[in-house]
Amino acid sequence: APVPPPARHLFSDPAEVEALRGNLLAWYDRCKRDLPWRTLAATEPDADRRGYAVWVSEIMLQQTQVATVIDYYNRWMQKWPTLQALAQASLEEVNELWAGLGYYSRGKRLQEAASKVVSELAGRMPRRAEDLQKLLPGVGRYTAGAIASISYGQATGVVDGNVIRVLCRLRCIGADSSSQAVIDRLWDMANVLVDRSRPGDFNQALMELGATVCVPKAPLCRECPVKQHCQAWHRKLFGNTPPVPDVEDCGVGDCPLCPPATEPWESSLGVTNFPRKAGKKPPRAMRTATCVLERRGCHGALEYLIVQRPSSGLLAGLWEFPSLPLAQDLQEEKEREELADHLQAWMGRHVAAKGLQFIGEVIHIFSHIHQTYVVYSLHLDGDVTLDPALSPSRWVTEDEFHASAVSTAMKKV
Repeated sequence: APVPPPARHLFSDPAEVEALRGNLLAWYDRCKRDLPWRTLAATEPDADRRGYAVWVSEIMLQQTQVATVIDYYNRWMQKWPTLQALAQASLEEVNELWAGLGYYSRGKRLQEAASKVVSELAGRMPRRAEDLQKLLPGVGRYTAGAIASISYGQATGVVDGNVIRVLCRLRCIGADSSSQAVIDRLWDMANVLVDRSRPGDFNQALMELGATVCVPKAPLCRECPVKQHCQAWHRKLFGNTPPVPDVEDCGVGDCPLCPPATEPWESSLGVTNFPRKAGKKPPRAMRTATCVLERRGCHGALEYLIVQRPSSGLLAGLWEFPSLPLAQDLQEEKEREELADHLQAWMGRHVAAKGLQFIGEVIHIFSHIHQTYVVYSLHLDGDVTLDPALSPSRWVTEDEFHASAVSTAMKKV
């Protein structure tokens, strides 16, 4: 049977829990950042509009910094102020507004979920976290908890990257914080801690603490409103736990939440000993040949050919210059030949490999891919007839290109 964690890792003292809640909420009331989605959530009287406003912000904030999201969020809410308006939008419109924000499937699922709410749920957002997660595409456990607590007052906890860091430091949890066993325990803690009368504010306060004070490196511990409850802070001040543990302390090597014996506390790191994660796999390397095909349009301006990517997979539905994945070890001459053959099959006319002008290489890092684009250009005289059975394509000016749903990587190209 699994070994249960000792009480010192948990929040088992009701008086301590109450004090932590009070201290954190008082700090949040004084120090919270002024963010547009918080203003909407606090001032919008209609529950569904409030839920939609929080939902959009939480999806955008996944894997993306607040400073980057603010402008996108304001433009999104101006264009689609209600989920009914979003349900009527096209994927092309969504991708155009989302361009540059990354992780493009988020916008697609948001639009699909809005359409489902309108067509299948009578335009009414689910109110409880369990139903939000079950019924809305792209809404996971964290997003569901955030919407339900902030918009509808459900007393449910949330666990995101900031909350993981705060809780692991508060309770010296040094086991792999990405493991399911630790994540489950953190959710239990979050549900114990959440303030019953102000669940939305409490959850935002916990996340705000992780984002502004209990940061990954160089945390501002002396400014922390809950440092007196933080075991990592006490350990930094007073050193290691005594050699003979208390009854409630961990045994040797059998606690599921302690750091492994091979990775003991490192004094120089202090509270940043926590959390600990398993080592990330390095991103896989990929090479892609990309050709910027250009021509003179009917008004004399240069135009560029862009094609649409498939509706699923990486960068689904976005537009790009004609591209071809390459083997890693190809010589430049062979790369040119493969790209020329690809363009020739696509355009139905001969393309000479020597006619492709090498421009340079562009490196773009996705979360799991180290992508190198080998960029060529080719000027075409006259019109080109493209096979309609292949990907959708169109000619665009430079301004039209930047207004289209193109990725940051293609803008670099």
